[in-house]
Amino acid sequence: MRIDAHHHLWNYSAESYPWIDDRMQVLRRDFTPRDLLEEMRASRMDHAVAVQARQSIEETRFLLDHAGSHPFIKGVVGWVPLADPDVGRVLESFRDQPLLKGVRHVVQDEPDDRFLDRDDFNAGIRALRPLGLVYDILIYGRQLPMAVRFVDRHPEQRFVIDHIAKPRIGAAGIDRDWERGFRALAERPHVSCKFSALVTEVTEPTWTVAMLRPYWDVALEAFGPRRLMFGSDWPVCLLRSSYADWVAAAGALAGDLAAEERAAFWGGNANREYRLGIG
Repeated sequence: MRIDAHHHLWNYSAESYPWIDDRMQVLRRDFTPRDLLEEMRASRMDHAVAVQARQSIEETRFLLDHAGSHPFIKGVVGWVPLADPDVGRVLESFRDQPLLKGVRHVVQDEPDDRFLDRDDFNAGIRALRPLGLVYDILIYGRQLPMAVRFVDRHPEQRFVIDHIAKPRIGAAGIDRDWERGFRALAERPHVSCKFSALVTEVTEPTWTVAMLRPYWDVALEAFGPRRLMFGSDWPVCLLRSSYADWVAAAGALAGDLAAEERAAFWGGNANREYRLGIG
């Protein structure tokens, strides 16, 4: 069983996706479940988790509609207005949607450097646990100290950190500030981690598996093979890599794991954390 725990789908328009700028021409088109399934089949991936790319209720319903009609999409990480006092009512409207497995907010783009400390946002996070929903944390490495404080406020909530917190990856060596914060976050047992999107964080003109390996080594040592999961970040990964090349790179990095540990990384951990109910 192999699960892509992080991908996106969209019907492109410049108004709906303003973050796709002029440097991202490859992303300025529709990306459909059919497109994704072709990529997954070619790389021997079996199931997927769709993740929000717009901060709207419409986005959540859009992804749930696709998941409902494409059985290989086993779950959705959507968006709800977590800082809104009315978030409980919004969440209640999704109670009959078993494919909603988690929610995410694009904290990396928030201008407030203490966004995750806000009481209104944390009140919204407290509304997730009764529904069994995961919260995906999308941040940059510089925001890791804030993330540690944040998860400590919610010891019973399940969290997944996206893209190993987006370190800057270059020839100069590993980002030590990122590493300190990342290891501190990994000490919290209610946090798991997606090994995803690394190629788009490389600052060099080209990337290699050797360039990524120090970050794999830290992620594996910090979270262990039972809290680390694969994600493609397709189609965003196309900015630097094909789907197949990223899967191959992750396979090379995970090649030294024992068979049981590889099974956990490629699918078992995502199945457990998002309660996908596969197998």
